[in-house]
Amino acid sequence: MAEEEDTRIRILQSLRGKICEGKNLGPCSGPNRQRDLCTFCTISLDQEEVFRTKVFDKSLSPFYGEDFYFEIPRPFQCLSFYVFAKGVFQRDLPVGKVSIRKEELCKFSGKEHWFGLQPVDPNSEVQGKVHLEMRLNELIIENGSMCQQLLVRIIECQGLPLISGQNCDPYATVSLVGPARSDQKKTKVKKKTSDPQFEETFNFEVTRPNSYTKKSNFQVEEEDIEKLEIKVDLWNNGNLAQDVFLGETRVSVKILRNDHIHRAWYLLQPKGNGKSKTDDLGSLRLNVTYTEDNVLPSACYTPLRTLLLKSPDIKPISASAAHILGDICRERYEAVLPVVRLLLHHSRLVPFVSAITVLELENTQEANTIFRGNSLATRCIDDMMKIVGRSYLTVTLKPVLDEICESNKTCEIDPIKLKEGDNVEVNKENLQGYVQKVFSSITQSSSSCPPLMCDVFRSLRHMASKRFPDDPHVQYSAVSSFVFLRFFAVAVLSPHTFQLRPHHPDLEVSRTLTLISKTIQTLGSWGSLSKNKLSSFKESYMYDFFKSFQEDKCIEKVKKFLDEISSNISKESSGVEDSVVLKEGEIQKRAQGRKRIGKRNFKKRWLRVTNRELSYHKHRGKEALCIIPVKNIRAVEKLYESAFNRKNMFQVLHNEKPLYVQAGNCVEASEWVEVLSQVSRCNPDRLGTFHPSAYVSGAWLCCRSLSDSQPGCKPCTPTLLANLQLDIDCDRETERIFSLLTSSYSKLQKMEDACASIAVYQGPPREQDDYSLFTIQDPKETFHTVRQITHILEELQREHDTRSGTAQYGSQENPIVGKTS
Repeated sequence: MAEEEDTRIRILQSLRGKICEGKNLGPCSGPNRQRDLCTFCTISLDQEEVFRTKVFDKSLSPFYGEDFYFEIPRPFQCLSFYVFAKGVFQRDLPVGKVSIRKEELCKFSGKEHWFGLQPVDPNSEVQGKVHLEMRLNELIIENGSMCQQLLVRIIECQGLPLISGQNCDPYATVSLVGPARSDQKKTKVKKKTSDPQFEETFNFEVTRPNSYTKKSNFQVEEEDIEKLEIKVDLWNNGNLAQDVFLGETRVSVKILRNDHIHRAWYLLQPKGNGKSKTDDLGSLRLNVTYTEDNVLPSACYTPLRTLLLKSPDIKPISASAAHILGDICRERYEAVLPVVRLLLHHSRLVPFVSAITVLELENTQEANTIFRGNSLATRCIDDMMKIVGRSYLTVTLKPVLDEICESNKTCEIDPIKLKEGDNVEVNKENLQGYVQKVFSSITQSSSSCPPLMCDVFRSLRHMASKRFPDDPHVQYSAVSSFVFLRFFAVAVLSPHTFQLRPHHPDLEVSRTLTLISKTIQTLGSWGSLSKNKLSSFKESYMYDFFKSFQEDKCIEKVKKFLDEISSNISKESSGVEDSVVLKEGEIQKRAQGRKRIGKRNFKKRWLRVTNRELSYHKHRGKEALCIIPVKNIRAVEKLYESAFNRKNMFQVLHNEKPLYVQAGNCVEASEWVEVLSQVSRCNPDRLGTFHPSAYVSGAWLCCRSLSDSQPGCKPCTPTLLANLQLDIDCDRETERIFSLLTSSYSKLQKMEDACASIAVYQGPPREQDDYSLFTIQDPKETFHTVRQITHILEELQREHDTRSGTAQYGSQENPIVGKTS
């Protein structure tokens, strides 16, 4: 088993992007045309909804502005974006959809595109695959003539959709279809499963002309074979309601022309290939980036990881592997993040940031332009703050941002944008009150600032003062340019991006947050806190508003805060870690201790996990019905679907009865298991085994053991020891760095050529234009590092080629798409 773990490849999928806006939603004409549609969007993996925007009121061209990111925990065929019209007294009605097959996602990666909406047809909403076997047998019938018998074995299906949130009751019809015949047969109904095991075989007799009866080696006639096909339809048994179509596949019998036995997996397809009349239903602007990381065993990444972790010690720093990556991928915003995460995990980020900051300061001529550009140093610090400062933002800003977004007071102070009846003085008072609350929350938060951020700020302050010794303010502007301008002000402007709010704010609240963010930037910028800087405001209304904040007290608060988060004095720790909410949301919980399986045993609850405890509540904000201390959690594992005939279930094993939970979808289930496993990973009493099913009617359903205290029959999932707040998978980050370097291989070669040219000619390269984007201080050292990187990339590519073979077409991992001819 250990050997298998050492050699396997992990395929990790993630989806990132933005639902930007809709345009001209709904039918262009006719009785269904509505002027005041209230719409929302959802994202589905196949037919499973995994994300939903808020409802946008009364607009045919709504701006959603919703960012999304999630790990994809299972295989999928199709990614779909649905637009729904919100129903008041009836169910929500689908307006249209955008469907992108998995293999086509790469065409749209990282760029915004307009997609036309397609109709939502129940016969086109399919997912899953079916396993079939077909064979031809010779058969002598009563009159002595010979014909062939076609045997069709339907073995199983996988990944059928949920119906009304529950597992379906599937059955299949198998038909032999030709110009003059349509013989249909039906399987038994399988109860409450998305992965039915049918194991049924059906016989179809194919009659042949008499001229063929004398042939000893009977072959199916070519012209007949072309006309016959097997059609398999999957249905959900509706009992008293109408049966629901789940998908179909068609296989031409001529596939048996050369081989009398054919066995393969097929993806289910829409009815009639999904073709339907297309009306102009409007369009949706989307930005979608799908990433698939094929992560090798950890040992394969040791050379590249070691080279990257040595980066802070390389002199000059521009010759280090991490700096070279930033240099050749400077136009790719995602290139810096995996390096930052890798260095963070191994406690090597602060020395690397210090080294690249010195390099940037050497090229900065004036103190008032310090850290203004989008350099490697500023990008590294930006990413570090977003990763490390997530809980800091939650503790500091979430309460006041919740108040601003929910109270919805008008704060517009631009005379041009005032609505009829608005009082600018009242609006100014509202805005000032909000700014004071945000400003106070920030300047009183130094004790919550993460130590690693303080270490970076301390280093920035020291280096800035050393570079510009005659400027007394630079020590403050070096820090405020990050903590105010790039951290707090950005979080105020877009709280949903930092998980401080569930959705993008509406237009009025968004305008309020913009005004607050502008003011906070100015208050926090030490260099602009003198009165002669007020003229820098382009808008006169902001000039007038900001004058009310020009007080010595305000300046002293900023200075005191910056001193506290960047001074050499270590912060005193109370020894008690602040309680931080790691995840919360609505789930279905099974009543603990119940011995029978039934719908009534499951109830909606609000589940909440912090770094101290897991609790569930009747509703959000209500008192806890049950609290489980994190230190008492012994294992967190997924359950078999058959345990309760429900998908997306997991269990929390602790000192009392197991807590059984059903998440809303596969993404939610995976996130709950991950965060609970991580928060309890160091508990001394963690279990080594667990039962993947339930104890019902005196026995475990998984192993049939009769004792409810019987140790588990399956090993627990190993949990990587990682910082909970950082959640870093080093092998995955190193694989991403490998992919980035490989995709920029031509630039790496150019850098190598530039180093050789400089070393040979002892001066600037002749083709300066080609090499001007590279930072080469020491050509020999840089050349040496580039050659090391090139060698490592070649070795890693060989590992990928050796280990990752393409699965056979028609296998479970690579099912056949569409009709086979």
